[in-house]
Amino acid sequence: MNIEISEVANLPSRFGDFKVKAFKEGQKEHLVIYSEHLEEVPTVRVHSECLTGDAIGSLKCDCRDQLEYALTLASKNNGMVIYLRQEGRNIGLLNKINAYALQDKGLNTIEANHQLGFRADERTYEVVTKILHHFGIKKIKLLTNNPDKINSISDIEIVERVPIIMDSNKYNEDYLNIKKNKMGHLI
Repeated sequence: MNIEISEVANLPSRFGDFKVKAFKEGQKEHLVIYSEHLEEVPTVRVHSECLTGDAIGSLKCDCRDQLEYALTLASKNNGMVIYLRQEGRNIGLLNKINAYALQDKGLNTIEANHQLGFRADERTYEVVTKILHHFGIKKIKLLTNNPDKINSISDIEIVERVPIIMDSNKYNEDYLNIKKNKMGHLI
């Protein structure tokens, strides 16, 4: 896997002062947001891009809440957020919106993805191990509910899984239940 890596830049934010570095993997450009003084065993959130949630504040998911929680925790505990450009569980924005339209007609997130010819979740996490190796990280506390992330991170010791539970609302309650009951998320 050929990865191009940017320089380090400062990123002052409403969550705290961070350092950032971009990692280009093929056509995808991932962002790592991290505290200057990383803990020896940092808390790490692997967050997949969600334009509708992260940037626009969609109530159909809990992505923005998870991202904001992770950034707050990274600032407070000298941790890291790895922001992967895998929109819509890696089906892309156009297909994600098509999946939303199918959900508006009564399908759940898995059924909508299948209707469009995709698996329930198309994301991959190989680049995460490469990123952690780049930073010399050998052990992490992984901030996740997703067992696929836990099982996909190789060559790095996960000393603790830290749950990330957000409040539900009337728009994302079914979505969260599908993640828990059909995708095995630890919610």
